[in-house]
Amino acid sequence: MIPLTTLLDDVKCYDVLRRLHWPEGVTCPHCQSSQVSKQGRDSTQPARRKYRCGGCGRHFDDLTGTIFAGRHQSLMAWIGCLYLMGLNLSNLQIAHELGLNEDDVQRMTEQLRAGIVASQPTPMLSGEVECDEVYVVAGHKGHPDAVKKKGARGAAVG
Repeated sequence: MIPLTTLLDDVKCYDVLRRLHWPEGVTCPHCQSSQVSKQGRDSTQPARRKYRCGGCGRHFDDLTGTIFAGRHQSLMAWIGCLYLMGLNLSNLQIAHELGLNEDDVQRMTEQLRAGIVASQPTPMLSGEVECDEVYVVAGHKGHPDAVKKKGARGAAVG
């Protein structure tokens, strides 16, 4: 069996990440300035570029401001993990395919799921909204004193 990571290219992963992260060109994640200069490449991951902001003077790289920042796995492993999660593979299967420790894959999938949930916009309902099969607890039927005693713990509908 050929490991999936041998089919992925780290340079292409970073190119795709840059296009998605900065579709209008590289901007500083700290002050959103477009006055950015390239400052070479990372010594451990040559495909990872470093930058310096001309506006605030801070340094950053391709992963700054993403869910991949500060992680020890390569971007290639993260993209492979995300792809395999989309195929609904278990963490054990993902670990086997990517040649990683199962505990590392567990942490990676938790981080990716949290990032996906955090990036989801809050749904805004408008107009007439219909809701089927809803169970609402309005309190203790016939015992208004018990409802008052619970106070803020019980959700009051009204």
